[in-house]
Amino acid sequence: MKPNSTLLCGGFGLCGVPDTLIDEVLKRPDLTGLTAVSNNAGTDNSGLGKLLRTKQIKKMIASYIGENKTFESMYLTGEVELELTPQGTLAERCAAGGKGIPAFYTPAAFGTVVQTGELPLRNKPDGTPDQFSYPKDVKVFNGKSYLLEHAIEGDYAFVKAYKADRLGNCQFRLAANNFNGAMGRNAKMTIVEAEHIVEPGEIPPEAVHLPGIYVKRVIQSTAPKNIEKYTWSKDPSEAEDPKAAAALGTGDTKAKRERIVRRAAKEFQNGMYANLGIGMPMLAPGFVGDDVEVMLQSENGILGLGPYPRKGEEDADLINAGKETVTLKPGASVFGSEESFGMIRSGRINLTILGAMQVSANGDLANWMLPGKVKGFGGAMDLVSNPSETKVVVTMEHTDKKGNPKIVKQCAFPLTGKACVSRIITELGVFDVDFAKGLTLVEIADGVTVEEIKAKTEAPFRVADDLKPML
Repeated sequence: MKPNSTLLCGGFGLCGVPDTLIDEVLKRPDLTGLTAVSNNAGTDNSGLGKLLRTKQIKKMIASYIGENKTFESMYLTGEVELELTPQGTLAERCAAGGKGIPAFYTPAAFGTVVQTGELPLRNKPDGTPDQFSYPKDVKVFNGKSYLLEHAIEGDYAFVKAYKADRLGNCQFRLAANNFNGAMGRNAKMTIVEAEHIVEPGEIPPEAVHLPGIYVKRVIQSTAPKNIEKYTWSKDPSEAEDPKAAAALGTGDTKAKRERIVRRAAKEFQNGMYANLGIGMPMLAPGFVGDDVEVMLQSENGILGLGPYPRKGEEDADLINAGKETVTLKPGASVFGSEESFGMIRSGRINLTILGAMQVSANGDLANWMLPGKVKGFGGAMDLVSNPSETKVVVTMEHTDKKGNPKIVKQCAFPLTGKACVSRIITELGVFDVDFAKGLTLVEIADGVTVEEIKAKTEAPFRVADDLKPML
């Protein structure tokens, strides 16, 4: 490897991360000035986070900073450049580069800072922007706006495989496919670390996920597999589910959130495909009756999410988009991130339920950034990119911790998507959103008056003629 090159690195959270190869780069302090392309940078002490700490990475192209405090502080103080990219766009940019396609148009992130170029690529040491991204070309197809995104070209790709044979054919296991396939097909030099190196023919041809034509080197993986968030199903001996307790909080907060989650559960209909955001949305399936069968999709490459595993049955290769350990339902399927987001953008997902910091009167959504804190977009911009096919429902408390309205005339925080939210569920009531005409209060919670809702809502709304009690 040479300094100042572009390194594509598979993995999502700590799942499917090529740690053995990353550790080899750590042993080469001369390898500096790297542009690292990955969904995220692991944690402070694992994955690409280790190369950030040694300052071998000068630029990250990623969708998510997440809980990596080193990454966040280095970006905010100008020590590392960051090209923040929606997760589905990132997957497709890597996939396109491997297919000889230089650029493509996507609906994700239209009307946001990604399109306008107002996103700081690099900050000054005091945290003020030093260099901005660039505005994206926009074209209209069939009456809808799309932005031009360029493919990523990798010099090297680090890939983590379950099995690889001596011809370079690779098989991934469960959700460890994520970005590994798209990145492995892209680079001039793809290096695979495999848990099991086998002879040609030992991987059935139909089980080859990454054909050997893309792979130049295979090494034995020796690094242990890590789990970021151990999440278990409720133990029969426990009075309440600790996962739900953490998401719902205590006292008044718990009562408010449980009301929101119970109402959100009513959005599920039999036979639906749904994608759920982290936090309250993930609890909604627990309140759905046995007569409603829903297939849950996770954007890191799972269709058919099951419940959390029992303690001791967790699998490092099986996590959801919140990096939590999960199980699969019978009939589930697993695939790469680029395919996962293809399902999302093309409208195959019937429903997505997300949290929000603000929603505007015409359905604009802001849910990825607060001043002074940068977590990243993750997959949210893609999830709300086709609202005519995917119903976007927001679950949130009606006001913030200071009592300020979260349903506003115009979002003050950076947008996740324009005119995309069609329903808002809070502890006070349910609003339907018409992108042209605005908000209508359609359900009201027990013991709440329309006057109270008006006092706590900045955006104007009309009250439905047949206002119903909130279920």
